[in-house]
Order: sequence, then structure tokens, then C-alpha cells
Amino acid sequence: MKNIQMSLKKFFRNKNTVTILGVIAVVAIVFIGYKIQVNRAIEPIPDIPVALDTIQPRTKITSDMITTIDMASKAVPENVYRSSNQIVGKYSNYNTVIPKGSMFYYETVIDEDELPDAAFIDIPEGEVPYNFPVTMDSTYGNSIFPNNYIDIYMKAENEAGQLMVGKLIENVKVLAVKDSSGNHVFENTSEDRTPAFIIFSLNPEMNILLRKASYLYAYSVELFPVPHGAEFKPEEDEKTTIVSSQTLKDFINAKTIPNDEIKAQEETNEAANQNKENMDKEN
Repeated sequence: MKNIQMSLKKFFRNKNTVTILGVIAVVAIVFIGYKIQVNRAIEPIPDIPVALDTIQPRTKITSDMITTIDMASKAVPENVYRSSNQIVGKYSNYNTVIPKGSMFYYETVIDEDELPDAAFIDIPEGEVPYNFPVTMDSTYGNSIFPNNYIDIYMKAENEAGQLMVGKLIENVKVLAVKDSSGNHVFENTSEDRTPAFIIFSLNPEMNILLRKASYLYAYSVELFPVPHGAEFKPEEDEKTTIVSSQTLKDFINAKTIPNDEIKAQEETNEAANQNKENMDKEN
């Protein structure tokens, strides 16, 4: 027995033996730690919600749009919903198509009151939105898209019965293209929508000018978009005079009341409405 104890003492006092044992211990610790990490990474998380079919923008998400799958924890990012109950009743974001089989990320799913109208997000400060009526033909077969730039042309008949046409406004950024129901024409990839309005923004003076032009029915005024940079050419059998932008502006202002009178009338109407609201509150 004493011989065995002596042998063990000599064995453990040997520097080479201690080094080898230390290396084995380190390797064992690293291996066990690695195995634990791997097991954690591949351990499945049950019932991760994914889209059963492609979900278009601005769509209310219902339970029948969702299925669940088990996924390795390493494959599930932190910014993903992990329960269907957190998603049902919310909406897909206005700028998001959720593909079939995709997980539901925080930024792609929002509450209804968070839904913005993409048409009004990028309006520069000090400008006013304008709803410009169009047709399939005037948009060149639905070829005018958001973020395109267009020129607004005007055609009118003067007092002498002469037809004149020219570029009224230049280089306008299209914010949105909507159909007659107010839906964005290009946000839904599964529907064919017909353009009814182009939305852009203008400074207040040009906004009023364009609105005044649209009411000049007595002079057969026609307003239509042309892609910026393209040259408008009248039909060969159409006898028209090409005029400048300033000529068109002078024509519109000559046939309508000045802008300052419109502004004064708007201020009077606003004051009257405010007085009415105050009286209603007092009663």
C-alpha cells in the first residue's frame, strides 16, 4: 500500500505529468463549453410565427395568415415576434411586403394608428399637397411612379378661340399614385389598380395657381403630366400655339381673382368657423 502511495506522489510531482494533466483538463473544459454552446444554438424554439402566404402592405393580419414552425434558436433574430398573439390584429407596414414563409419582424408589423400615408411623409416644409386627377392614358399606361419627376402642361383656348399649350410647372416630384378608392396603385403586387390621382406638393403660390387653372372650364383648360425632360408635341392636325410658362400664369391670373383676395377670403372663413365653434362651446 505504501509503495502505491509513494508511486502516486512521485507521479503527481513530476512536472511533465502535471503539464499533461493540465492540458487535458483545459481541452476537456473547452470541449464541454463548445458542446453546450452548440446545443444551445441548435436547440429548437417551438411555434415561431411565419407568414402562411405573402402579405401585402397595409393589410390587417389575421390568424389564418399565420402558421408556426420550430426553428433553431441561432436562426431567430432578437427583433422577431415569437408569438402569434403578438401579431394578430396588427398591420403590415405601408412599405412592406411580408413574403410567404417569412418571420414577422418588429419593423414590418405595426398598430393601425401607426400607419402613415406614404404620400405625405416626404412633403418638404412649407409646401402643400396636391391631388392631381389622371387617367390610365395620361399616365402613359400607368408608367408614372412615385419618386418620378414630372412637368405639368396646360392646354387652353383664349378669347380669340386660339388653342395654346405650354409647360406650366416644371420638375415636380411624384409622392404617390392612387386609385379612385385612395389605395396606392403600386403598393400591392397582387392587384391591378387603375390610377386616378397623382399626389405631389407645391409651394402655396403654385398650389393656388394650379387650382385656379383647374376651374377655368370656360376656356377648355386641360392639365396633364409629362415625364420631366420629355418634350410635349401636339398632334399634327392640332393647330396650337406653344407658349411660355409665364404666358400661362398671366392668362390664369387674368381670368381669376388675385391670390391675396383668395387668402383674405380663406382667413375670413376660418375666423367665422372659429367664432361658430366658440359659440357652440358656450352653449
